[in-house]
Amino acid sequence: MNKVILMGRLTRKPEISWNEEDLCIARFTLAVDRRFKREGQQDADFIGCVAFGKNAEFADKYLNQGTKIALEGRIQTGSYIKTDGTKVYTTEIVAENMEFAERKEQ
Repeated sequence: MNKVILMGRLTRKPEISWNEEDLCIARFTLAVDRRFKREGQQDADFIGCVAFGKNAEFADKYLNQGTKIALEGRIQTGSYIKTDGTKVYTTEIVAENMEFAERKEQ
């Protein structure tokens, strides 16, 4: 089973693009607070996320920097070759369900 549940704040407005099949794609980073904080360590993890189709359109329309959301999805890994020939490995969360985690006036 590949299931991830996160709650955090967007670090910036999602980056939107469209593929050849006219499918909307949204990429964003979620800052997720660590439950236990140790001195000298960072307080949050910054996790790359991607949404497709209706989820991406939702992200484009409603999500902004600082918006707190709850996200359900799956981990996806991949790789690509840069122009200089080096191989880059990627890990990101594919958002399958997103909802607001606080009211707008908060």
